[in-house]
Amino acid sequence: MSLLIKNGRVIDPLQNIDDTLDILVERGKVKDVAKGLSAPDSAEIIDAKGCYVTPGLVDMHVHLRDPGLEYKEDIVTGTRAAAAGGFTSVACMPNTSPVNDNKTVTSYIVAKAKAEGCVNVFPVGAITKGSKGESLAEMGELKEAGCVAVSDDGHPVANTELMRRALEYAKGMGIMLISHAEEKSLVGEGVMNEGFVATELGLKGIPWAAEDVATARDVYLAEFTNSPLHIAHVSTQGALRIIRNAKARGVRVTCETAPHYFTLTDDAVRGYETNAKMNPPLRSTADQEAVKAALKDGTIDAIATDHAPHHLDEKDIEFNLALNGIIGLETSLPLSLKLVEEKVLTLPALIEKMSVNPSKILGIDRGSLKPGSAADITIIDPKAAWTVSADTLASKSKNSPWLGETMKGAAAYTIVAGKVVYKRG
Repeated sequence: MSLLIKNGRVIDPLQNIDDTLDILVERGKVKDVAKGLSAPDSAEIIDAKGCYVTPGLVDMHVHLRDPGLEYKEDIVTGTRAAAAGGFTSVACMPNTSPVNDNKTVTSYIVAKAKAEGCVNVFPVGAITKGSKGESLAEMGELKEAGCVAVSDDGHPVANTELMRRALEYAKGMGIMLISHAEEKSLVGEGVMNEGFVATELGLKGIPWAAEDVATARDVYLAEFTNSPLHIAHVSTQGALRIIRNAKARGVRVTCETAPHYFTLTDDAVRGYETNAKMNPPLRSTADQEAVKAALKDGTIDAIATDHAPHHLDEKDIEFNLALNGIIGLETSLPLSLKLVEEKVLTLPALIEKMSVNPSKILGIDRGSLKPGSAADITIIDPKAAWTVSADTLASKSKNSPWLGETMKGAAAYTIVAGKVVYKRG
């Protein structure tokens, strides 16, 4: 089966391409990228005039909740949400039930994603057994079964000696270690960012130091062991300063942020809005501006959603009791396109952070439209206007702070291995 995408603005940062071109796809691979291409009579033709055509978007931080928590999300609904958001590949975190800390769970995820998913699913295994922070999981076994990284996401590895060994083992295994940087003793019973809004609402706060202290520890351990390290969901100006300085010293550290950290502040919690409760919490305006500056100067390598679906009953309760997290796969693209509109990023730089860099960090062969590569392609309509509605979201859970809001920009087509898995409308 052949596919010809015509007249789109093709953006491929790896090949330094930004031009109106055609793309010919054959047998699931990119055959050619050039002007005036033709295709066999049997080919499917997509006219992408007015749209951006990019390497398939890659979300390196999602929670698919499968196995064990399928009432929130599963591989079927999660990958449908990814496709609707323009993502052709997602990396799923290990805090499932049971935790993905062994090859049996990893193999289940890989097999189910292949059989029932509509986008590529790359599992992330746990750093420690059960993500309990007591002993290391079998990283070699996890990698062999299909894991592209290890993380105890949702739980920091509190024992510093264990974290050192984890970095050394991950380096030896050639697998990326993703840190959830949080000093739990500083978090205490905090439920939102420590500051004026928390005081006004009478809620216990989480100080920025909880993230900064943990980030500093892990960065220094990476420097000491000369190991690669990725810091997840960075939200504070202090953590970004630590990472920026470390990069300048040659430390092998990368990091990501999520759209909510450059779009919202802790003001969104007013009214005890549980759909604005997450971990790390929404921060101050100064932190938000620091995140944008770090995106612009390259300190932040990737934009990831931290898509965290929860059932209504886990959110529609008292703020202190509500679980942390929001869904983000279907809103990430329009929120991130605002960075281009605000001139924080150029469009090619945005695609780097949403496709090229996540692929590099995870070591997966994605993020380019070069001939011979997998035909994972996202066609973006930058002018598409749509309203975030619980009735139309593909995700099984609806815990979004943007419900009822109008978005600009959406995936027009999501193509995986040359097959259209999502078409807008």
